[in-house]
Amino acid sequence: MHFAMKESGVPFSYIVAAEISTSANPVYKLNFPRACLLCRNIESFGVDEIDRISPDILLMSPPCQPYTRNGLKKDTKDKRSCALINLLELLPKLNGSLKYILVENVRGFETSNARQKLLDFLVDNHFNYQEFLLSPTQFGISNSRTRYYLIAKKKPLEFGFPITSSIITDLAKAGFPMDIGDSCFPISSILEVEDNFDSPSYKELLIPIERLAKQINVMDIVSKDDARSCCFTKSYSIYMEGTGSVYSPFPLNSSELDRIPKRENYSSEEQFFKALESLKLRVFSPKEISRLMCFPEEFRFPETHTLKQKYKLLGNSINVKVVAYLIRLMINEN
Repeated sequence: MHFAMKESGVPFSYIVAAEISTSANPVYKLNFPRACLLCRNIESFGVDEIDRISPDILLMSPPCQPYTRNGLKKDTKDKRSCALINLLELLPKLNGSLKYILVENVRGFETSNARQKLLDFLVDNHFNYQEFLLSPTQFGISNSRTRYYLIAKKKPLEFGFPITSSIITDLAKAGFPMDIGDSCFPISSILEVEDNFDSPSYKELLIPIERLAKQINVMDIVSKDDARSCCFTKSYSIYMEGTGSVYSPFPLNSSELDRIPKRENYSSEEQFFKALESLKLRVFSPKEISRLMCFPEEFRFPETHTLKQKYKLLGNSINVKVVAYLIRLMINEN
């Protein structure tokens, strides 16, 4: 969110970040060493403490697990939704400095009870708001990651566009200005690791043959000429189905994908494994994924963070460019 705020170009005097994750906080401190970071659960904040901060903009991405399509969908009965619910009960008691709110969450939040509580709060406390379901592909970014967004501003402040009770799913069709060029960029433009199969950096990212043998048929495989990739989740590299695309150094069209090795076509497991090994399939590096999520080049992780930690944090993160656009949309009045 801090990177998105900077990317938006909206001037601000200070940012106070609140995060309880002991994995995320060292990353934040490394990238923003002078920022105020409070390593606390949002439920621990009181009215007086927030009033001392006197925020006029609130950017938040509440825990998504209660609303994920593949989860238990316990919604407000999930303890992880308590932070959002408690915050909605706390905000009306503040001194009135809060004027802008942006919320990001997974697709599925739009049908939740938590979302209804959020809308009730906005109406009761005199906010104009607009909801969206957007993917980075609408912004010319070669990554599918549909997310729920809400922007709100305190009346009498108005948006620079007519609001609707419908959730906007296509910015261009809805008449919003979009300067994204003709198409999404090729995967080659975000690659960090060269196709040198003997290099340690490439070998580190190779998918184990045993995993390929079991899961290659459910992997989404892209090569450098492709202009797409699937949503990367926190389980990327641990599970291969539905957690993000994998990279092939060799161009693959639909007919070549049909020739991916199948066990029944080989007389021995050894021959099958050799065929799989020749594909040189690897996972994307954290830097490559951060580029797809539009983090700036200076973004970095602590050296002590493992690959697993990096993938988990990126999978739980936001697309910086999309959120920056929505911040501008939220603040501007024309």
